[in-house]
Amino acid sequence: MRVSAKSDYALRALIELASRGEGSPVSAEELGRLQDIPHGFLQAILADLRRAGVVMSQRGQSGGWRMARDPSTVSVADVIRAVDGPLVSVYGLRPEAVTYNESADVLQHVWIAARSSLRDVFEHVSIRALADGKLPKAVTSRTQSEDAWLPH
Repeated sequence: MRVSAKSDYALRALIELASRGEGSPVSAEELGRLQDIPHGFLQAILADLRRAGVVMSQRGQSGGWRMARDPSTVSVADVIRAVDGPLVSVYGLRPEAVTYNESADVLQHVWIAARSSLRDVFEHVSIRALADGKLPKAVTSRTQSEDAWLPH
């Protein structure tokens, strides 16, 4: 899986918003400055997140962006889907929609298994957990082996 810049930026912006406590709005300019995210790109990301009901904008002198939902109810998977679409796709199709001939049919099971593995991590990590720096044990346990850190 390749994590897009769009997903990475969206998650970093949401960590900043969730770290603000009582939902005080933060300007897009400040979010971009704090996380080194290009302004135009960030505006498009925030629009995607607003359409998904993750953030809301507040107009006016003390306006800006804030979480529309409790950060503990927004998962990494929710954010990726909001800005990039499905977690796994095979040439634009969801894995369950892909068809192969009999000899390659087993590949569909690989794609479904890959999606399931991603869900095991992405759906169990909330924006609150990221903002607090406290990942679930099921996630941190996957980073314990030296092999997990090695490129293959």
